[in-house]
Amino acid sequence: MSDPTRIPRNTMNDHSHEWAEKRRQFLTEKTGATLDNTGHYSVDPSQLPGNVENFIGVVQLPVGIAGPIQIDGEHANGLFYVPLATTEGTLVASYSRGMRVINECGGVKTTVVEQFMQRAPAFIFADAREAREFGHWVTEHFHEIKAAAEVTTSIGQLEHIQQWSVSKTKYLRFNYTTGDAAGQNMVGKATLAACEWITANYPHECEYLLSGNMDTDKKHSHLNVLHSRGKRVIAEVVLKKSVLKKIMKVDTKTLARATVLANTGAMMAGAAYNGPHSANGIASLFIATGQDEANVVESHAGLLAHELLDNGDIYMSVTLPSLIVATYGGGTGLPTQKECLELLGCYGQGKANKLAEIVAATVLAGDISLGCAVIGGHWVSSHDKLGRNRD
Repeated sequence: MSDPTRIPRNTMNDHSHEWAEKRRQFLTEKTGATLDNTGHYSVDPSQLPGNVENFIGVVQLPVGIAGPIQIDGEHANGLFYVPLATTEGTLVASYSRGMRVINECGGVKTTVVEQFMQRAPAFIFADAREAREFGHWVTEHFHEIKAAAEVTTSIGQLEHIQQWSVSKTKYLRFNYTTGDAAGQNMVGKATLAACEWITANYPHECEYLLSGNMDTDKKHSHLNVLHSRGKRVIAEVVLKKSVLKKIMKVDTKTLARATVLANTGAMMAGAAYNGPHSANGIASLFIATGQDEANVVESHAGLLAHELLDNGDIYMSVTLPSLIVATYGGGTGLPTQKECLELLGCYGQGKANKLAEIVAATVLAGDISLGCAVIGGHWVSSHDKLGRNRD
């Protein structure tokens, strides 16, 4: 006898309009909730294996366009119209305002410095000395370990392995490049193959846990700030004193002073980011372009830096040390997400660094706008005007 509380599923062909409708009907019977809007969508369910289970429909989120923004990057170069998926009024307008300031100051320079994706197994031994000797062996046999890992992937490359000894455990952190994929699953599979090769070839007995949690997958960590997870990307601009005064009604000296105060507050709070709101732009862009939304927790961490120049202009930069983006695989191929990536010229292989530069530039624009709004006294008033929806 079947369980009446069990969600309906078809093990042969579950991703279909028919079974999505069956599940909506089931949920209406069980909860009384109607799912009419959820059940109206343009996505073909047959495209969704690998993206979702127990599919019932689509949650529609408004998408607005910010920009354009002038980017002088090594991968993103030119004017870009940036899609932001959000329900927060004022957000798109604020980012557009920051982009206008950047454009009138000559644009933003962006640089991808390095990029890695990690998996961090833990190897357990009888005592600390055995763990230490194992670490020496791993260093000596890196090239064999690398070869074993890379058998599993056509694009992933093992670049180096970091090591830490704790008690009788040796924590290893495998660092890979992953092309245009975010690569968490890729490096998990590769590291499993490497660990199996290690246990088969290490001359002494050892056991391992595939993730000892030092990869800090889907979690923020200071380790990622220091040792780049995803892409370490930097966006820089020199804001002209005259432009900031004209558009933002804020003096550069006042902005510099306020930034120092904000840095101190963020330090006291132990914040992962010392600027105004990196997560707003990153989350909105992630949702619009089919990124793994959980990666916002890692990607939003970073450092906003500034320097008041002798001529009264102000240099500002955003460093995002663990920005995880993809332009291939995952949710990037879904219809609306693909369209948003195409809007940016970022869909497909060879485009991940370009997308990373656009994300960093967008974050910097948002920080300039919100920072000036707080200083200028129109932060609250703008939300009152554009951000109120009580219906």
